[in-house]
Amino acid sequence: MSEPANPMLSPAITKVTVNIGVGEGGRRLQLAERVLEVLTGMTPSRTISTKTNRDLGTRKGAPIGCKVTIRDSERVQSFLKDAFWVREHTLPSYNFDSSGNLSFGISDYTDFPDQKYDPDIGIFGMDVNVVLERPGHRVSRRRRRKSKVSMPHRVGREESKAWFTEKFELKIVEE
Repeated sequence: MSEPANPMLSPAITKVTVNIGVGEGGRRLQLAERVLEVLTGMTPSRTISTKTNRDLGTRKGAPIGCKVTIRDSERVQSFLKDAFWVREHTLPSYNFDSSGNLSFGISDYTDFPDQKYDPDIGIFGMDVNVVLERPGHRVSRRRRRKSKVSMPHRVGREESKAWFTEKFELKIVEE
């Protein structure tokens, strides 16, 4: 896949969101925040429960997890390089959605390079979501003169697979 002649047609990563769901506030949530801070170098924000669920022990408005959104292209590149290394540069095809986004999980933060197991922290897994868009997609999110993005300008599933295979040398397994 080569670069198109029109630069507005070349997809790029808009953002990467890394999420750790703990299910409760307190000490475990603080440890999860520390893990995200070490891995990404950014300060995480807390995610708040939207519903009360007695079975899960969550209350509406209580913190249940933390997340970091990475938008800087250099940080995105270095984090994804390490995250794909943890997954051995292999992902199943069902991790790509119809909009060209990629979502996958990592079971243990100690699998990242240069990370050692700390008994005070424990083991935390995380979800990684990568948004791939073409330039100009902002028109669907802006406040003034919001507009729809036409289907030909959206990044599809197959195009997203090809882009990640080329840029990050991913092996995509059809399942």
